[in-house]
Amino acid sequence: QVQLVESGGGLVQAGGSLRLSCAASGRTFSTYVMGWFRQAPGKEREFVASISGGGGSTYYADSVKGRLTISRDNAKKMVYLQMNSLNPDDTAVYYCAAKKTYWSSDKQLYDYWGQGTQVTVSS
Repeated sequence: QVQLVESGGGLVQAGGSLRLSCAASGRTFSTYVMGWFRQAPGKEREFVASISGGGGSTYYADSVKGRLTISRDNAKKMVYLQMNSLNPDDTAVYYCAAKKTYWSSDKQLYDYWGQGTQVTVSS
């Protein structure tokens, strides 16, 4: 079992930055692929980024490449999403998620989810 708790969301102006954090429980954290997803009002939940268990491989949606960076600290059981050059299209609830074994952008393959944290970018 893995429990995930996100934090760090808020209101920011366009062009600004935020850093999201996800705290995980469980003894085998480093064996999980971790992902960030987001869901805007009226839209499907979409993949943002993911990172391998050891942290050596990262994957991004095309819409966020070069602006958002995923990282993890296995000793602290934490995952982060550094968000730079934010724009109003980034406004959404951001979710942290975990799955075993292989990387995927498919939300249906992730087994554990946090409750989400709201990010609002004003123009």
